[in-house]
Amino acid sequence: MPYFDAASSAPLHPVARQALLAALDEGWADPARLYREGRRARLLLDAAREAAAEAVGCRPDELVFTPSGTRAVHEGIAGALAGRRRAGRRLIVSAVEHSSVLHTAGAHEADGGTVTEVPVDRTGRIVPGAYAAALREAPDGVALACLQSANHEVGTLQPVAEAAEECAAAGVPLLVDAAQSLGWGPTEGNWSLLTASAHKWGGPAGVGLLAVRKGVRFRTVQPADERESGRSPGFENLPAIVAAAASLRAVRAEAAAEAERLRGLVDRIRARVPELVPEVEVVGDPERRLPHLVTFSCLYVDGEALLHELDRAEFSVSSGSSCTSSTLTPSHVLRAMGVLSEGNVRVSLPRGTAEAEVDRFLEVLPGVVADVREHLGAPKPAETAPGPDPDPEPDPELVVDSLGKRCPIPVIELAKVIGEVPVGGVVTVLSDDEAARLDIPAWCEMRGQTYEGERPADRGVAYRVRRRA
Repeated sequence: MPYFDAASSAPLHPVARQALLAALDEGWADPARLYREGRRARLLLDAAREAAAEAVGCRPDELVFTPSGTRAVHEGIAGALAGRRRAGRRLIVSAVEHSSVLHTAGAHEADGGTVTEVPVDRTGRIVPGAYAAALREAPDGVALACLQSANHEVGTLQPVAEAAEECAAAGVPLLVDAAQSLGWGPTEGNWSLLTASAHKWGGPAGVGLLAVRKGVRFRTVQPADERESGRSPGFENLPAIVAAAASLRAVRAEAAAEAERLRGLVDRIRARVPELVPEVEVVGDPERRLPHLVTFSCLYVDGEALLHELDRAEFSVSSGSSCTSSTLTPSHVLRAMGVLSEGNVRVSLPRGTAEAEVDRFLEVLPGVVADVREHLGAPKPAETAPGPDPDPEPDPELVVDSLGKRCPIPVIELAKVIGEVPVGGVVTVLSDDEAARLDIPAWCEMRGQTYEGERPADRGVAYRVRRRA
C-alpha cells in the first residue's frame, strides 16, 4: 500500500533500524556514570551529538537532544524568551508556523507577552522585508522571532537567510523550525536557534534536536538536571538518539539524488492533477518548495470522504480540509494563504517511492474525486459556467440558506444557483461554517465571479457573490 504521508512521519530508514538494534545492546547504561558500561554509552552519545551537529551546522556543545521535535520547539522558544526578558516580551512568528510554535505563542500571550503574526502571500511564503517591517513596527521590545524553514502542509520554502539578516540587524535572535527540511540539507543563514524532529527524516519517533548558538541569551524555564546541559532534563533515550543521528547522516548522503528523483515525480503530479481532475487548485510555491511534497484542493469535495476513498484504494495521504478536523475549521496554513480548503490533499512522497505508485495514484484519483462529487450532488463541470440569462427576467438577487451545512455544501449550492441571477446580479450565501470564509472567495477566483465580502447575519455570516459576464 503506497504511503504518501512522509511529511507527517517518514518510514524508518534501514540505517536507523540497524543503529537502533545495535545501540539497544551497547547503549543501555547511564552515560553519566564512570564505569565501563557508562563510558561506552557516553561514547555513543557523544558520537551521535557530533554527527547531528555536523548535519545541523553547529558545534556539538550547542546541540541537545529532546524527547520530541515539539518539546524542542517549546523549550527553545521558552528558553529564549526567558533569557531575553529584559529586552522585551514580544514574539514574532509567521502565520503558517507549525502548531507547536503557535501553541507556544498562545501560552506566551496568556502569560502577559505579546505576539506579532507576519502574513504570507498566496503561495505561503513571507514577503521580502516582512520580518524587518515587523521588527521596525513593533511598539515594544522584541525578544525572539520564529520562522520555519519549509512549510509542513504545502512545502513552500521560506527565505530564512534573509529573515536571519533582518533579525541580526535588529539584535533579535531567530529560531528556525527545520523539521521538514533538515533531512534534505542544512539551513542557510545566520540563525540563532534551530529545532528538528527525527521521525521527519526517517529516524525513530521520540527524538528532537535543539541547537542554541553560543552568545544567545537562554534560560531554561523548567527544573533542570545534569542531563543535556540542563536544557532537556531526564534520562536520554540513547538507542533512539543513536539511530536518529545515524539516519540523519544517511539521508543527507542520499539527499541530492533522491531530491532530484522525487521532484520529477512531484512535478508530474502538479502538472497532471489539474489535467485529470476538473476544478482543482494546486497550492504552494511552484518552484521554491520541498522536493517531495505537493498539495492540491478539489472544489465540491468533502476532504474526509476523499481521504477515506483514497485509503480504500490503498493510498495513504493527508489533508488540511476542515472536514477532516475535529474543530471543523480549515488548516491555519490554508487560511493564512487564502486558498481553497475543501477537498484538500497533501501528497508527501517518502524516499524510495516508485514511479509506478505515482502513476497508479494519478489513475485512481479522477474516479475517486468524481464519485465523491456525485455523492454530494455537486454540479458537473459543464454546469458550473453560467449560460445566458433565462426568461422571464430573473431576480437580481438570490439568498442561499446553507446554515448548519458543512463544507463543501455551501459552495455546491452557490455553484448551482449562480446562473439564476442576471449578469451583475448577486447571490448571498448564509453559512455558519468557518470554511466558507475561505472557500467562497476561492470559488469566485476559480470561476471568474466577483466576491464582494461578508457581513454578519442573524446566524452565521452572509457572503455576497456578484455574477460577472
